[in-house]
Amino acid sequence: KAIGDLFPNLKKRVDIVALLDEWAARFFEELDYVKEMNHTKRFAASMAEELPQILVPESYEEYTSRRVLVSEWIEGEKLAQSTASDVGDLVNLGVICYLKQLLEMGFFHADPHPGNMIRTPDGRLAILDFGLMAEIDNEIKYGMVEAISHLIHRDYEAIVYDFVTLEFIPPGTNLSPILPVLAKVFDQALEGGGAKSINFQELAADLAQITFDYPFRIPPYFALIIRAIGVLEGIALVGDPDFAIVDEAYPYLSKMLLMDESPRLRESLKYTIYGKEGVFDVDRVIDILQAFDTYTINSSSSSGDAGSMVGGRRDGQTSGETTLKFIASEEAKFFRNLLVDEIVKSIDALSRQQLLGLADTLGLQNAFVPLLVPGVMRPFVSITPKLTKEDEKLIQNIVKGINFLAANEVVNENSSNPLLVNPRILQDTVTGLNPSMVRDALSLANEVVPQITLKLLNRIAARAVRDVFVDDALRG
Repeated sequence: KAIGDLFPNLKKRVDIVALLDEWAARFFEELDYVKEMNHTKRFAASMAEELPQILVPESYEEYTSRRVLVSEWIEGEKLAQSTASDVGDLVNLGVICYLKQLLEMGFFHADPHPGNMIRTPDGRLAILDFGLMAEIDNEIKYGMVEAISHLIHRDYEAIVYDFVTLEFIPPGTNLSPILPVLAKVFDQALEGGGAKSINFQELAADLAQITFDYPFRIPPYFALIIRAIGVLEGIALVGDPDFAIVDEAYPYLSKMLLMDESPRLRESLKYTIYGKEGVFDVDRVIDILQAFDTYTINSSSSSGDAGSMVGGRRDGQTSGETTLKFIASEEAKFFRNLLVDEIVKSIDALSRQQLLGLADTLGLQNAFVPLLVPGVMRPFVSITPKLTKEDEKLIQNIVKGINFLAANEVVNENSSNPLLVNPRILQDTVTGLNPSMVRDALSLANEVVPQITLKLLNRIAARAVRDVFVDDALRG
């Protein structure tokens, strides 16, 4: 409090008492080696299954006391000083490891300085020194994912509220004057490549500047995160000047969005796909699935898979095959249901487009048929269906989806008829199909085809009733 009285401007920018409490608590925790040993064991157990390429030194409980910690000696060299060819891969592994701590465990290593990250002779990443650890609750964990989803869509109004959730802005603050300032900061950060190209350190510095003029504070937990991410980013930039932490984090975030069962993250997935306008974006879906494929490769490499596996996939397996395997899995049920709804809309639009083309070929564009049903709003109805801009987009969606799964342009996206396929490419694609992909496709078809058929019939029936019995003036 005395420091705050001496530096009133600093007091406005930072909750000094909370920050000092955070650092003091962590400082005294570092002096308790029994607690550090427990931290080490907890961390090692959380990494053992998913990221066994992360090496954590074993602690010897029988020799450890509050003032003495006895642990395994690990041979290796500092990751920041290594010239090995796999340093980039180990940095990516470090990013996955840190995101798992931050977004899943809520328990993270708050002191990952270069001396605490070691490349072992067998090419593993050893992490040392678990005295300084920090915890965040689910509100903060989910809030960070939600903020990234809003950032992808440049929904700055939503991001302002995310910053309240993340404790950057006190509850009850008038957000109107902060919104344009944050929008300007994020517009600058997103230039030249979108969310994935953000330089985290520069963004953090720009956000810190806002604290001079607005009720905007850097929460204590975020100061620890900035420090940890800064170390990872610094090591990576030495070998790769184009390294961007958000770009490396996106595959892991896609995995969380696609597989996490929490209601908040499911809403974040829907928002990422549909945006605030509620319009399905197939390009965004493909982007998420490609990122998930990258995560599959990285995580399996982190597990030390070898032999017939390349990264997270069989040798020669495409991202489309990985996607199909995932969509057929139990973990993808929520995502699969979203896709089924969009597939129904796309098939409906495609069938009406083909009917329209057939009527045009037969010269029946202006043909009408009588409706001999009591209560109808019009005595005649055109046999040619109407196509809207939304229908055209739905048709393009299904074309892009087919080409993505086939890993080739089976259907020309610029063609006026999406049913016209390239026979040579189609033959090459079918010939190259992996038997396991066929099995996955058949398994998926057994589940979703009846759903699609029923929903499609309901959609057609509902439109027929609306066209026949509802006056145009009453339609939305």
